[in-house]
Amino acid sequence: MAETVNNRKVYSLIEVTLSIQKTIADRYKSSFWVKAEMNKLNYYSHSGHCYPELVEKSNGKVIAQLKANLWKSDFERINYHFLKVLKEPLKDGIKILFCATISFDPAHGLSLRILDIDPSFSLGELEKEKLETVERLRMEGIFTSNKALKLPLLPKRIAVISVETSKGYSDFLKIIEDNPWGYRFFKFLFPSLLQGDRSVESICSQLKQVRKVKKHFDVVAIIRGGGGDVGLSSYNNYRLAKEIALFPIPVLTGIGHSTNETVVEMVSYKNAITPTELADFLVQKFHDFAEPVRRAERSIADRSLRIIADERNRFNNVVKYFRSATRERLGNSSSEIRRCSDSLSQHSKFLLKGKTELLLWSIKNLARTVGSSMYKENQQFESLVEETRNVVQKYVDSEQDALERLEKHVTMLDPVNILKRGFSITLFNGKALKSYAEVTAGDTITTVLVDGKINSEVGPFDKPKLNNE
Repeated sequence: MAETVNNRKVYSLIEVTLSIQKTIADRYKSSFWVKAEMNKLNYYSHSGHCYPELVEKSNGKVIAQLKANLWKSDFERINYHFLKVLKEPLKDGIKILFCATISFDPAHGLSLRILDIDPSFSLGELEKEKLETVERLRMEGIFTSNKALKLPLLPKRIAVISVETSKGYSDFLKIIEDNPWGYRFFKFLFPSLLQGDRSVESICSQLKQVRKVKKHFDVVAIIRGGGGDVGLSSYNNYRLAKEIALFPIPVLTGIGHSTNETVVEMVSYKNAITPTELADFLVQKFHDFAEPVRRAERSIADRSLRIIADERNRFNNVVKYFRSATRERLGNSSSEIRRCSDSLSQHSKFLLKGKTELLLWSIKNLARTVGSSMYKENQQFESLVEETRNVVQKYVDSEQDALERLEKHVTMLDPVNILKRGFSITLFNGKALKSYAEVTAGDTITTVLVDGKINSEVGPFDKPKLNNE
């Protein structure tokens, strides 16, 4: 009952709250459907009850909020349906359509009791957000910007955005580190939340960090384990999708097993369904490059061996021809030298004989013309003739010895005999090399010996110092 205080009617708080309770109970006698965003589920494991915080936002601002109750039996039933339809449990940060009754308790205030939640509505809201994001990116002309980038021939340096303890990240590392061909990658982890309300902000923040050091990386890989559509709702976010679409280096995604492709996957350079498939893609890029190189290497080696074998055969043939021609030339030259030597010896002997006979005839003729007076001295004359003959003979013998020495000298100068004594002939471009100044380092010279020849390459050398320098 109301009291009167200073001529004013005053109600107690319980009276007011009971009045509100009665009014609401009379006004809201049946359940009704409400759509809102579940900001927090507030599940208590010890009781099994949930106390959700429901909000409605406009342009990112909360314009309405209300507490709700979700009792254990209702939660278990609803959560079962979510798992069946969305492959995800009921969780924070999703939009829901729920059936509820409204109640007011004097001690706990106004609240909604949630009786049921339609999982298909949540799925539809996700699809709606996805379509709106795609349309907005297309209108801005950036939907395919990241796909238009050029992927390096060997994407070796990888900036990884993931959770270090994620199984997807572990699977990714196993593939690229243990590949059977031994390809080596450089990878650096930028840790990030990958789902939930804060995942968009976390991923965008790490992308900004990568952008600062983009010259050190070839690609960015966003890696997450499997999950249902609700768990992937962050990847339909416009802000995150735009950040990836405009990223300056290719972005590769491997964010789960879902067949419903998210906007982030659509705008990224390459989308793999799983982290394992993404790792296989990177390894395959290396393999696609390595195999042709290996084939070319084998082809070059085979062709080089064939060329070397052909050139060796050609060289051997040239050597054989050169050896044969040299021997023939030396043989012909030796024969010519011997012939000239014999002819010179015979001619010299003939000339000496003729000169000797002429000299003797002159002496005899001189003796006859001297007269009878000198004839008396015949004995002395004969002695003089004999002495003259001896002098001439000594001169002939001396000339004969000189001729024989000349013949021996000519024989010693025979190139074959010179080579036999350990000497050699050095040729450069087919001509005898007479001075070091005629060649430079790297030139090929040929050394001719008595039984063959040797090809050599001129190495570095210093100019020899002369005595007068």
